[in-house]
Amino acid sequence: MPLYLLSKPITLHFLTQLRSKNTDQINFRKTLVRLGRIIGYEILNTLDYTTVEVETPLGTKAKGVYIYDLENIVIINILRAATPLVEGLLKALPTARLGVVAASRKETEVSNGFPQDMEVEIFYSKIPQISSKDNVIIADPMIATASTMRKVINLIKPYNPKRIYVVSVIISEYGLRRILSEFPDINIFTISVDPELDNRGYIIPGLGDAGDRAFG
Repeated sequence: MPLYLLSKPITLHFLTQLRSKNTDQINFRKTLVRLGRIIGYEILNTLDYTTVEVETPLGTKAKGVYIYDLENIVIINILRAATPLVEGLLKALPTARLGVVAASRKETEVSNGFPQDMEVEIFYSKIPQISSKDNVIIADPMIATASTMRKVINLIKPYNPKRIYVVSVIISEYGLRRILSEFPDINIFTISVDPELDNRGYIIPGLGDAGDRAFG
């Protein structure tokens, strides 16, 4: 299964800060940036590369690695919550081209269980040119029912990129199953898979509304 669960002590440390209700707006946003940078470096390890030979300042030869896929990165920022996460990704992947998708979901509350799907409207998108050589990273810090993410993936799929990555901080078990059942070739990078959704579709235990906590 193409799931990369980044549950190392440092990522869990930052996740704990995000979960805490006592973390203020500035530190919440800075912590999202830090996690974006870490995830970006983890993605680097999955990109295609070739071996090269370089000459050192001492006039000797050394074999090395050139990750040529670094020149073929597109990051899609799902506004607004993903903006700090994307800022961190760009620190690790500075040559990436950037696209934006503005989406809103209609909040739904059910009496039993959780809403299986949310009505999502994409009211603006600006996507750079994408080719079959490109690796596309779609960033959204929280994936609950995956209604928004599925819609954005379907927006990107017709471009036929080389790979599609989904980057989040927390994804629900339901959202994870839903994405992988529909898009089994998607690579998912996350810090935690949380077990539940409440009757409004919020992730439990989660961290609240990431956009509100990052931007007030």
